[in-house]
Amino acid sequence: MSESSQQIPDIPPFNPEAPHMQKPRLRPVQGFPVQHQGQQFLGLRDPSMLSERVVFTSPAATQLLPLMDGSRTIEEIVSEVGHGLTVEMMQGIVAQLDGAMLLEGPSFDAHLQKLKDEFNASEILPPAGTATLVEMLELNARRQAYIARKQEEGEIFNPQDVMQVPPEELQSIEVDPPDELLRRQLDNWMTKALEQADDPSFDDLPRAVVVPHLDYPRGWPNYAAAYGRMRVVDRPDRVIILGTNHHGQGTGVVGCSKGFETPLGVCAADKDALDFLQKKLDETEAGLGEKLLEHEFDHEREHSIELQVAWIQHIFGKDDSGEYPRIISLLCHDISRTQDGESYDGKGVGLVPVVDALRQLIETLPGKTLVVASADLSHIGPQFGDQKQVDENWRNEIAKTDREMLELLVEKKPEQLVSSMAWQQNPTRWCSIGNLVAAAQIVQPEEVRILSYGAAADPQGMGCVTSCAMVMV
Repeated sequence: MSESSQQIPDIPPFNPEAPHMQKPRLRPVQGFPVQHQGQQFLGLRDPSMLSERVVFTSPAATQLLPLMDGSRTIEEIVSEVGHGLTVEMMQGIVAQLDGAMLLEGPSFDAHLQKLKDEFNASEILPPAGTATLVEMLELNARRQAYIARKQEEGEIFNPQDVMQVPPEELQSIEVDPPDELLRRQLDNWMTKALEQADDPSFDDLPRAVVVPHLDYPRGWPNYAAAYGRMRVVDRPDRVIILGTNHHGQGTGVVGCSKGFETPLGVCAADKDALDFLQKKLDETEAGLGEKLLEHEFDHEREHSIELQVAWIQHIFGKDDSGEYPRIISLLCHDISRTQDGESYDGKGVGLVPVVDALRQLIETLPGKTLVVASADLSHIGPQFGDQKQVDENWRNEIAKTDREMLELLVEKKPEQLVSSMAWQQNPTRWCSIGNLVAAAQIVQPEEVRILSYGAAADPQGMGCVTSCAMVMV
């Protein structure tokens, strides 16, 4: 195995006295192919992003990773794998995985506790996905300025060569502030998405919209198709963002008492609305108010909330007191895996009481409320566990079945969407059934329309994610 020096500067040595190294137990990891200097490698990372470190190894490591379940010693793994694997090699692999926080044990436990302490100490969650986009925009702006400067100096310079200029050499070039770069990019995306639309604007603030939580470079057409149509409607007083709990510990709906920051500023949490929601949940037979925040830490590295915040800030702006709309952020579970929207283990917060409480919240609290379902649809290809690569025929098949399922929302039959997905066992891994159904049940729309649909596939056919934009009025 090898590692990125930028991500893992120091790798601890193998400690033969440490039980977690003697019988290594691998945390959930995501593998992905990497090519470097003509060689093929396997990258390993934490899908929950609790650790941002990445380990690179030979593709042959796929034979030993499943054996790292905490029941075998290093010597037993070496004996079982064979093929030239030695104890010393295995010790090095274990040390690197432990250094990357990819093993269960004291290293990861200490790292997790540090993250939780920092999370609990802050009222605002810092930017993640939006910060990554701004970094890319800044780099692109500096590259364009570098090309312009070379041309002004009369130097013969191939613009494509700017990609070879080290980023640190470009740092001294001044570009527009991050918030201006982000706003300009969002405007460009909305203009491009709606330039040929027959209905580029909603007449009124809708009850709910469905948008992706894909990264912006892949998902922007569907983000822009929904948010771009709200540029001239009334401003909501609060926004309920229903996200997807991709890798958290919560078994049901998980709330958050914190605000979210992007390069555009801060959207504060709507504490009054959260208090109302918890009180209504406390009135249920199970007394669920306190449980709503039991796994609040699940929001720490979850992208499906934050990626909506920048759009909300840019579209609706600040009020007279200088504040963006306040938000209520909730992560939803996959209700096709449960009965009647219950939590996976029956101990978490089910979807039905949350839907009922949010419906009462919208009816009771003053002001306008917008519900946002932050939803991606199908996930197909080897990246997600399929045995074949994604081709055009398969993408077309997925588009057809996706639209058939979306039509159940258009026909205002969210319960049939759940039962259909449950019967089929969600074969293409829709990750947001919970928040899609919740949005429909909360606002009980008179009309549902699909605004756009798209698929983001990598050129090698290793993975494809579909998403859409919808409106509920």
